[in-house]
Amino acid sequence: MNDQIFEAVVTTVAPGGQPHVAPMGIRYREDGILLMPFKPSTTHDNIVATGHAVLNIVCDTRVFAGCVTGRRSWPTLPAERIAGVRLAAALRHVELALAEQRDDAQRPVLRMSAVHEATHAPFVGFNRAQAAVIEGAVLVSRLHMLPFEKVETEMNYLQIAIDKTAGAEEHEAWAWLRAAVARHRAGTPERAS
Repeated sequence: MNDQIFEAVVTTVAPGGQPHVAPMGIRYREDGILLMPFKPSTTHDNIVATGHAVLNIVCDTRVFAGCVTGRRSWPTLPAERIAGVRLAAALRHVELALAEQRDDAQRPVLRMSAVHEATHAPFVGFNRAQAAVIEGAVLVSRLHMLPFEKVETEMNYLQIAIDKTAGAEEHEAWAWLRAAVARHRAGTPERAS
């Protein structure tokens, strides 16, 4: 049976204080939250160096799409109990401390313990376009690993949900993802606009 993975956004800071924002699949466990970033990973390096991270629960899917298309500058606020930041758009955030790390050449495991959590806005539910944008962002993050035909087939299927249920934010995020796929197909390096 597969692990249940939840898509969230993790914010970390470098030892010098530079914030880093990254979407990541996380796993909830009784003894904490598991993060398994692929190496190389700024998120991994920041957590190991500082011992902290913030888990952000967001429904603005532009953050997911933006991060995988070079748009990593999102408004942040200071964390309350750790030296770190949370996303201003977070509906909820959990401040985390590194409890255990298991190194691996490809995917280290970081077990994090909750230090503090707070809710900032109600969660009203996802629409299908938000789920499509998140899935599209996962595909874009793996363009270098997947056959182009698979990416194109899945993006075309996800387009149905965009066409039927997207609002302005989802349309903007989807356009970023489609442009990244087109640049990849043309062999043009990724760039943020």
